[in-house]
Amino acid sequence: MSDLVRVLRGLRRLTDDPRDAFAHRLRIGLAIAALILFLSLLR
Repeated sequence: MSDLVRVLRGLRRLTDDPRDAFAHRLRIGLAIAALILFLSLLR
């Protein structure tokens, strides 16, 4: 569990630029969606 928390803290983006924060969230969301798609295709 502590490894998961460490990874999630590394993914956090501390920035004041809303455009940069949005782009970061979009990239993370797309990566998670791709991971879910990949895992669903393995079944």
